[in-house]
Amino acid sequence: MDINFNILAIAKGTLQAESDAITKAIDFLNDDFLESVKAIFNSEGRLIVTGIGKSAHIGQKIVATLNSTGTPSLFMHAAEAVHGDLGMITKNDVILCISKSGNSPEIKVLAPLLKRDGNILIGMTANKASFLGKNSDFVINAYVEKEADPNNLAPTTSTTVQLALGDALAVSLIEMRNFTANDFAKYHPGGALGKKLLLRIENILDGKNKPTVNISSRIQEVIFEISNKRLGVTAVLDGDDIKGIITDGDIRRMLEKTTDLSLITAKEIMTVNPKTIEMNAKVEDALNIMESFEITQLVVTKNNKYAGIIHLHDILKEGIVS
Repeated sequence: MDINFNILAIAKGTLQAESDAITKAIDFLNDDFLESVKAIFNSEGRLIVTGIGKSAHIGQKIVATLNSTGTPSLFMHAAEAVHGDLGMITKNDVILCISKSGNSPEIKVLAPLLKRDGNILIGMTANKASFLGKNSDFVINAYVEKEADPNNLAPTTSTTVQLALGDALAVSLIEMRNFTANDFAKYHPGGALGKKLLLRIENILDGKNKPTVNISSRIQEVIFEISNKRLGVTAVLDGDDIKGIITDGDIRRMLEKTTDLSLITAKEIMTVNPKTIEMNAKVEDALNIMESFEITQLVVTKNNKYAGIIHLHDILKEGIVS
């Protein structure tokens, strides 16, 4: 037997089985799913997600997704709930209980307790006729024919369907809340994602190190300014007006044409109408402009006045580009 072929065949079979189960789950979506989403959306409290075993791990992921997309959620482990954690539930909370069988001893003990104060209980189970199914206000059908493992024991297909249904809940709520990318950024201020969505030019601009020459400056002064400020560019001003920029590339191209520098001024070699960006713009916008025009720096303005230079290296140092 070709062991490599066998491993690939097993892997493909696993993914196919899980894919098929998710596809079948689409047909199980009904009014109970609709009412579940509406109950969560209209709740004045939070969504409490509970479960045991592998369903508990899925519940924790669902909570993480919901919290990051505008639905306040908490995870409560089913085994810990009856030892004090029930205290985290308030009267306005909606509860989502996840259990494949819906008949585990912990769930049978817990389900009635979850409803004693009038909270709405949503059951996510593969067995609508189970104890959990019968005691839930709404049932999200997570039925699967069999697990992907050859013994039909390890939670594989069942947990994949649970996870997918959790995503379906989250995305439905995102749409209902008109949750935008800017809203998403509020909950993801750290890391590359947060920086990409929130970081502004003013947050990383070195306003003290802004290379500047006058339109009539001699080339020697231009070279000194570019070298001294170490950004590979300088802005060319006429008073407060931005007239152009000169890059180290412009200097090299000039030297290829002439070695007589005595009469050359900034005006003669500058690039007019340089690309600019306002200081309060997002760093992501600056990056997009650089990529569109295949340039590595932008002139930054504040109220249409020169404020400095933002370089591609400044953006890369922030880890925005993966």
